[in-house]
Amino acid sequence: MLRAAIRDRTPLGLRAKSVVERGELVPDTLISAMMGERLQAEDVGGGFILDGFPRTIAQAEFLDRTLADQGRTLDGVVNLAVPEVEIAERLTGRRVCSRCRENFHVRFKPPREAGVCDTCGGPLSQRADDVLEVIQARLRVYAEQTAPLLEHYRNLGLLADVDGRGSQDEVSDRIERILRRSAG
Repeated sequence: MLRAAIRDRTPLGLRAKSVVERGELVPDTLISAMMGERLQAEDVGGGFILDGFPRTIAQAEFLDRTLADQGRTLDGVVNLAVPEVEIAERLTGRRVCSRCRENFHVRFKPPREAGVCDTCGGPLSQRADDVLEVIQARLRVYAEQTAPLLEHYRNLGLLADVDGRGSQDEVSDRIERILRRSAG
């Protein structure tokens, strides 16, 4: 949702763009307001999966209050555990088509022709927040502001740690098993 707001140059997107490009977290008030609106939409009535939210204790508390006001609770929280070196390799290798938004990776999903989208022939580029310096800043922010969420959700009995290494299919299978148990 945040990347779409940035791409569409919405007022929130314009405010968030420079923050994201520096590897910092978007202020709690902005991202929480966006999530509060989204969680009221009809299509989330049967359930939802959040990715990248909450990222701070304040956001988690906002989410808890919002769901409580709706008479809902979280079924579970998945923590993908991946070594920082692998995180950096994954992120620095990502490429996205400027036309159709198709994703590639220089190692794991390379295009047939370097720098050219297989789907539409558009140019591929690296996102501004996928350069090593920004990734290192993001990892520092994670350690300071997001890692405390692990203990928060562990104390609530909601946290499931999942090994995030391996192929997309392997990791997806691990996550699906956890989600089935949490929702069951």
